[in-house]
Amino acid sequence: MTRNNTYTDINLNEARQLWKQPDAVLVDVRETWEFEEFNEGGINIPLAEIRERRADLVPYKSIIVICTNGVRSKVAAMDYCRVPEWLDKRIFHVHGGIIESE
Repeated sequence: MTRNNTYTDINLNEARQLWKQPDAVLVDVRETWEFEEFNEGGINIPLAEIRERRADLVPYKSIIVICTNGVRSKVAAMDYCRVPEWLDKRIFHVHGGIIESE
């Protein structure tokens, strides 16, 4: 039986604190134009590219996933939890997304 990782729901303020850690990365899974319009920082990996760009995240222990309202980022967080080599990583999902902060 394969064991899957689980993600933790956090709010935007918790994400900002966590992201200050050197081994943490904020992944914005919105489209590039959305990221360019407004973002919290971090790296932009559109949801459609998350599988091809997993190598970008290998150096990090904590992966924080964010989008506009939490829908796309939840899909990405669940996908990242299924990566067998990532059982040691901590996956966080910003519940409510960026609009929670406005």
